[in-house]
Amino acid sequence: MRDRLLVATRKGLFELRGAGRDLKITGRWFLGEPVTAVLRDPRDGALYAALDLGHFGAKLHRSDDDGASWREVTVPSYAGVPGDPPPALSMIWVLEADPNAPGGRMWAGVIPGGLFSSSDKAESWTLNRALWDNPLRADWFGGGFDQPGLHSISFDPRDARKVAVGVSCGGAWLSDDAGKSWRVSTEGMWAAYLPPEERENPATQDPHRIVRCAAAPDVLWTQHHNGVFRSVDGGQTWREIAIAPSSFGFAVAVHPTDPDTAWFAPAISDQQRYPVEGRFILTRTRDGGATFERLTAGLPDHESYDLVYRHGLDVDDTGARLAVGSTTGSLWVSDDAGDRWACVNANLPPIHAVRWM
Repeated sequence: MRDRLLVATRKGLFELRGAGRDLKITGRWFLGEPVTAVLRDPRDGALYAALDLGHFGAKLHRSDDDGASWREVTVPSYAGVPGDPPPALSMIWVLEADPNAPGGRMWAGVIPGGLFSSSDKAESWTLNRALWDNPLRADWFGGGFDQPGLHSISFDPRDARKVAVGVSCGGAWLSDDAGKSWRVSTEGMWAAYLPPEERENPATQDPHRIVRCAAAPDVLWTQHHNGVFRSVDGGQTWREIAIAPSSFGFAVAVHPTDPDTAWFAPAISDQQRYPVEGRFILTRTRDGGATFERLTAGLPDHESYDLVYRHGLDVDDTGARLAVGSTTGSLWVSDDAGDRWACVNANLPPIHAVRWM
């Protein structure tokens, strides 16, 4: 069971350590600065923190000594990419390490919707032109942000060539050749925010988050803007799953060894975006979406208006320990797959992402 948690917030990056629910803050970095994405590369232990400094732009820092010191490294760049106006990096939304790539490689999903890779520990980056130049990208548009953004990157642990990415609003995309070519794959998804004749347009779907079961990589779950969808064929097709009290949300986590178990953070959709009836709950299915449980023990049961961002929910590699962080700076953990929760801190800045290490 993991005993270390990284929490990226609007005002810094925090590290918490501890057994069970006894997590305490043991590290504080970039205080006062928005941290949008965080990664610990499991291959060499390097830590990465992406910052959004507004007028000063996006920044990326790496630590090779477990956070004792940090060094600014290169951010992805659209320099030389044509456009009217020319594209410019707005934010690094997700960082992932490719577990299969020879020699090591990491990937970054950014706003505007681009996919970049680095094989030298973020000293340089290469734009994935196959995805950027795809004609369907012209249909993409922004959801919560003004521009489309790539927020989910999922590798198939059995095959280094297979990658899935999610774009808001641009659909789910698959590659079978390590990113040399891509195809949009949203069969079964639909978009309530579009006119009826456009609701199944694959390039305008809004999967808020896409995750994969590590032990059963053909099973993927997505929390879509207007529903929850599941794929059992590697993302080729998707099936809609109904959830009470709401099928709207941003975050989803899937059990690492049980593809039928997944967790969600439901909310009221669109303009409201707060928990149904002001009760902060999570939902869990253990049968592939046939039924759902409401997880409430230890969570606020009234006058709670916490929202959970896309990367604000994470499960460790045992499937037992979960962490969830909210837009009001509250952080809860569970050691029993969500049956009971404990608030470990209610005074953090708004939380962008949580990751077990």
